[in-house]
Amino acid sequence: METANSVTKFSLRSWVLVLALAPTIVVGILLGSYFTINRFYELEDTLIAKGLSIAEPLAIASEFGIVSNDRESTKRLLSASQVRNASLIHSIALFDTNNQLFVTSHYHKDFETMRYRNPVAQLTQSEHETIGDTMIIRVPVVANTELKPKKAAQSQTQQIDVPIVSEPERAHPNNRPINVDAEDLLDGAEQYQGYDQTLPSDTTAQLIALANDSQTSRTQTAEPARPAANNEVYNERDERLLGYMAILMNKENALLAQHRSAIAAFVIILIGVQFNLFFTFRLVKFVNHPITEMVRVVAKIREGKLSARLEGNLIGELDLLKRGINAMASSLSEYHDEMQQNIDQATSDLRETLEQIEIQNVELDLAKKRALEASQIKSEFLANMSHELRTPLNGVIGFARQLIKTPLHSSQLDYIKTIERSATNLLGIINDILDFSKLEAGKMVLEKMPFALRETIAETLGIIAVSAQEKGLELVVDIDSNVPESVTGDAMRISQIITNLVGNAIKFTDEGSVNIKIHLVTLSDETATLRCEIIDTGIGIDESQQDYLFQAFGQADSSISRRFGGTGLGLVITKRLINQMGGQIGFTSSPNQGSNFWFILPLGISQFQIGEVLPMDALHHKNVLVFEPRSLSRDTLNRRFESWQMSLTSVGQLDHFESTLDNDKVFFDYIIVSCKGFKTDEDFTKQLQKAKQHTKCLVLMHEIQDQRLIEEVLTPNTDVLLKTPVSDYTLARHMIYPPEPKPLQQITKTPVKVQEKANVNVLAVDDNLANLKLIDTLLNELVTNVTTVKSGEDAVQASRNQVFDIIFMDIQMPGMDGLKATTIIRDNSLNRHTPIIAVTAHAVAEERENILQSGMDGFLPKPIDEESLKTVINKWVAAPQFTHFDVHTLNWELCLSQANQKPDLAFDMLKMLMESIPETMNNIEQSFAEHQSEQLLQAVHKLHGASCYSGVPRTQKLCQEIESALKQKTPINDIEPEILELLDELTKVESAAQQVIDQLSVEIPND
Repeated sequence: METANSVTKFSLRSWVLVLALAPTIVVGILLGSYFTINRFYELEDTLIAKGLSIAEPLAIASEFGIVSNDRESTKRLLSASQVRNASLIHSIALFDTNNQLFVTSHYHKDFETMRYRNPVAQLTQSEHETIGDTMIIRVPVVANTELKPKKAAQSQTQQIDVPIVSEPERAHPNNRPINVDAEDLLDGAEQYQGYDQTLPSDTTAQLIALANDSQTSRTQTAEPARPAANNEVYNERDERLLGYMAILMNKENALLAQHRSAIAAFVIILIGVQFNLFFTFRLVKFVNHPITEMVRVVAKIREGKLSARLEGNLIGELDLLKRGINAMASSLSEYHDEMQQNIDQATSDLRETLEQIEIQNVELDLAKKRALEASQIKSEFLANMSHELRTPLNGVIGFARQLIKTPLHSSQLDYIKTIERSATNLLGIINDILDFSKLEAGKMVLEKMPFALRETIAETLGIIAVSAQEKGLELVVDIDSNVPESVTGDAMRISQIITNLVGNAIKFTDEGSVNIKIHLVTLSDETATLRCEIIDTGIGIDESQQDYLFQAFGQADSSISRRFGGTGLGLVITKRLINQMGGQIGFTSSPNQGSNFWFILPLGISQFQIGEVLPMDALHHKNVLVFEPRSLSRDTLNRRFESWQMSLTSVGQLDHFESTLDNDKVFFDYIIVSCKGFKTDEDFTKQLQKAKQHTKCLVLMHEIQDQRLIEEVLTPNTDVLLKTPVSDYTLARHMIYPPEPKPLQQITKTPVKVQEKANVNVLAVDDNLANLKLIDTLLNELVTNVTTVKSGEDAVQASRNQVFDIIFMDIQMPGMDGLKATTIIRDNSLNRHTPIIAVTAHAVAEERENILQSGMDGFLPKPIDEESLKTVINKWVAAPQFTHFDVHTLNWELCLSQANQKPDLAFDMLKMLMESIPETMNNIEQSFAEHQSEQLLQAVHKLHGASCYSGVPRTQKLCQEIESALKQKTPINDIEPEILELLDELTKVESAAQQVIDQLSVEIPND
């Protein structure tokens, strides 16, 4: 990428100049340098050749001077050669074998530089040496002639040894001196003269003279040869050396010639560059300028100036490119004009569309307002319908139950029970419709409260188990031992889900069983994911009808609604509730084989144990005998006892059970007996009595509705009597804490206790006379004094004139409603602190916040029954008034609300919070002192979770602030005031909780 950017920094003109000049300059410099350097070497070689052409003949000619020791003639020879080549030669010197100057052309200071530094014997051939601007050439003087004494018998011809060989031949090691006569010497001199024109004529003349002297001496009598000197020197070629010739040559002319060559090369290169520039600029003119013009025109086209064109004639492909650009501009101009027309048309269409959209938006706004108004009307209609339907149903159901208490003959009692059951079913249909409407509108509010899972499921199944027992179905509850008991969630909605699914399974199963299985899927510190399966052996669902199963107001078969009844809303409500809780639901089914409905539901883990903690280790290794003829129930019981680590003996047939009991030596800690499998009541009683003799705790699980049989047969002959289905907690608690043993067959008639009325003064307010009469009738059975009024105004007036212990206030009344009347009573009356209970036919979950904000203390949903009314009176009339501490520190009413109005659960939660406060304060103080953010966050997080269910609003708020700050990595020193305030608040909470627990510790167990 960087290379591409750097390329774009240079223009085309720059690239043309660079690409044209650079090769020319590089090639010119390389060629000029090559030829110049080559010329330098040629000039130097020529200079050396000239020096050798002078030095070598002089060396030959100087042999006789050295042999004859004739310095004068040798000096004249050297001086003549130096004078004739004065521009080239500075000096000529002849040295002997002792490296001493023998003779020189003239004396000067450079003789030492001319002297050979090595032994003379090492000079085997001509050598040259460059020193500054001068060159020294040294040539060895070899003895080529030898004058030897000749005898009389010998030839008169004098022999002279002269090497007549060329310089290269002389350098060869195989060359040896040969004997030649004077004529040969003369011929050699002439040959040297013809070899190089630069040979001095004087040197040639000397050689000729020497030759003539040798020829003349042929006729003379040979003189005796001089004895050989003792200091003769030979070189490596075995040649006798006489000395060497040294010539000091001047290189100025050669250097001048070299400089001229360099200047000439530079000038030639410069001229070539000038020619290259000339042609390059011509190329730029004919190529680059048109391209630049094309770039300019293309830039104008890009800017939208589509009328720009290229003009003029161009060369070659540039002309084709020009035509292409002009054609492209023309096409773009046409396309632009066409596009502009389309844009104008589209703009016109868009304006029309926008106008239509504006009209539609106005219509949609109006439709939205109408829809919102319709939704509001629907909500108000549902609220009113809830009230209007529940109000008469309250009277019907209430008076039907009151009528059942009166003496009636069998047919009348059957009629009244049918009326009560039908009204109750109608109330269930109304509740389903209201729930579906709330789910449709997204207004279903789910609670997140701690509850005991097994206890909740047991309570739920206890209500619908009667339906299964009436049809003779085996209802089995199988909850894995690893499923946590204390969880958080909406217990009421979970109970509704179980009721819908198990109710459907019972409804569509004529024989067989309904099995509820719950097991753990995943478990973390804060969440437990459970999977619940409801398996039945009913009619099943055809595959073609399964897609319509979860549709509203629909069932798998239209004939089902006629046969079994129902609105078809149960599964739809169940699915939407499960989805809203973050779970999922599904099923598998086959016709005539049954169905398996399952759902997966995430629930929170409660930080505190809900309910009593049983010492399960008390059952370890205890032996138990189980008689259950039904396989599903027997397998479930077996798994329970095995998980409790008990020694199990399980039988499924009556004869096996009898044979086990016939052994007198057998004794069991516990015997669990099912009421199924016995032929007659007498046989049943006999086996119970026999079993009682083999155990200290006999547990009978039954589903018998006959109260006479229970009182006369079952109760006297058993220790523990449990109605199926039995929860794990209930069974374990009765086994760990068995009742005191009682004599066999001891039947005691329990006298009917006359219920004593509470000395309580009650005010009842309702605009519906039937409901007012019903609540008056119910209250008169429970309390001594009842005052009834039929409007909010009358209630305010009565509360100003008389003090009441409790007020039951209807919510929806003409004129002054119950909320406004409550506000006035709280502000100005004699009953400012009297508990006021809302009696409402509205959906309680949606009205709860408004009820509590108005100043009411609780609520009682319609239809009213005797038990719920009695519970409310016992709860609020005897409820203590806490005035010794701030309600923001501890609010018992808020604690009850957070515990789903369960006093025992609220009591346990508050007690566990109080017991954990010392350890919590210690952990917070230690973490704060050591600046341990993680440990402090864990302690505050745990306290925050506990404060959400214990009615301590200020502690909850402080925990939330500190936890949020710590999660945002806020330094501990920055939240020091909040931490110290939390520690002070915990001290107040501990004191207030102790007061509340002391006052409630007596009353809560009695509830």
